[in-house]
Amino acid sequence: MQTKLGSIAEAWANIAVGFAINFSANWLILPLFGFHTLTLRNNFLIGMLYTVISLVRSYILRRWFNGLKFGNSEKH
Repeated sequence: MQTKLGSIAEAWANIAVGFAINFSANWLILPLFGFHTLTLRNNFLIGMLYTVISLVRSYILRRWFNGLKFGNSEKH
C-alpha cells in the first residue's frame, strides 16, 4: 500500500516526466507537419494544455476504476 505522500510524489513525477516528453516531442515532431513557427512559449502552452487534459483523464479513469472495485482485495 502506498502512502499519501508517496502517491503525491508519484503523481508529480508522472506529470513532470510526461510534460518533458510532450515538450520535446512537440519541438521535434510538429515542424514535420508544417508548424515551423513554433516558439518556446507556444510549445510550453501546448504542453500545458495537454498536461491538464491528461491529468483530468487520469483522475476520471482512476475514480471510475476505484468505483468498480476492480482488483481490490478488500471484502465488504
